[in-house]
Amino acid sequence: MKSLILTGVLLITRQAFASSNACRADFCIREHKPTAQTEQTDSTSHKLRHHIAFDFRPDYILPTNKYLRGQSGVLPPRTALAVNLKYGFRFAPDSYFGRNYPHTVQGIGVGYHTFFNPSEMGNPLAVYVFQTSRIASLTPKLSLDYEWNFGVSLGWKKYDPVKNPWNTAVGSYANAYINLGVLLNWQLASSTNLKAGVGFTHFSNGNTRYPNAGINTAGAYIGISHDFGKENFSEYSRNLPVQEDCHGRFGQRMTYDVVVYGAVRKKGVFPDGVTPVIAPGVFAVGGLNFTPLYRVNRYFRTGISLDVQYDESANIVDHIANPDGATSGFEAKFYKPPFREQFGVGLSARAELVMPIFSINIGIGKNLICKGADTNSFYQILALKTDITQRFFLHVGYQLYRFKDPNNLMLGIGYRFGRRTTKPESRHQSAPAPAKKIKNRVP
Repeated sequence: MKSLILTGVLLITRQAFASSNACRADFCIREHKPTAQTEQTDSTSHKLRHHIAFDFRPDYILPTNKYLRGQSGVLPPRTALAVNLKYGFRFAPDSYFGRNYPHTVQGIGVGYHTFFNPSEMGNPLAVYVFQTSRIASLTPKLSLDYEWNFGVSLGWKKYDPVKNPWNTAVGSYANAYINLGVLLNWQLASSTNLKAGVGFTHFSNGNTRYPNAGINTAGAYIGISHDFGKENFSEYSRNLPVQEDCHGRFGQRMTYDVVVYGAVRKKGVFPDGVTPVIAPGVFAVGGLNFTPLYRVNRYFRTGISLDVQYDESANIVDHIANPDGATSGFEAKFYKPPFREQFGVGLSARAELVMPIFSINIGIGKNLICKGADTNSFYQILALKTDITQRFFLHVGYQLYRFKDPNNLMLGIGYRFGRRTTKPESRHQSAPAPAKKIKNRVP
């Protein structure tokens, strides 16, 4: 998960610099002058360009836990293979999103995964949303792209002390699925592309069940894609992007996101001199983020977030009610920690990649108001925002502590205050309509 967050930071930074240069070179030298001809129907009313893709991904399983390092005395799985089929779409080239994000495809996919060890790990099936777009053009027919997948994987053989005692990495039948790839995209024909690159995959249940060591893989990506329709991709390049107001005042470029989220989690504790134990039951987690974001350009926002979180399981290791019973193999019992030890307020630096429908938000922060080892630490956030309207969005995130310790899921809803990301007249822009003939009138 740490590698995924760091890779995401690099991709967002690369996209931001590339987009800022394009903005300065292409848009800022001209003044935006909307005309009556550009005010037509919304981009979603235009015909979408359908897209289908197939890929397979041979992977190496990273030895990130005891089971995968073979410390249980059983030879662990070392390789994996994933086969994916995806349907996606581009927005029409004469729409707002088609003009401003011509290389972006989003959609849904399914993937079959095998670890060549079905008796211990199963052969899970992943269902996910995906998005892919361009990082840089290398030649007229070759580009460097990225792709992310986010969804759920079903069909795991979970840990069982009797039936499956060796697999101490997976504790649930269903696990979150996250994949990030960097690809070379070669245009074979006007509507057909060959893709090859490398990717990283993470499977985890977000601490909703134990054990939760998770599975991480890294490997190759080989695939082919095809766009349907009479139009070819050159149609997108003929339509110039909607010009941005790159010299707007600071306040006009600010938005303010408010996110409310919640989740449940399990808790494992490691008392000094006591065998590690799992606390009985599940614990509630809830929080609020207030995030002012400065719009650098249409692709990138950045800012500082005020993060408030309540974790019912925080610091329970300091409140064991029966330490003797825990060491003797009996179920551990705990006193409820005081509210001050379950509550934390922190600040985090945020970077956000903004694309059609989806935004990827990454944060690194530190709790400033807190008490206890579980909350007095640095934390990291990786979140996916999915637009429902221009103001409301869904928020699905994951939080780590100290760059390595899984903490909790962040499932919630958000509302965006301030100026909209795009001007209303720009969002409705499309290709100029044919000019109407005006008959000369004789006085």
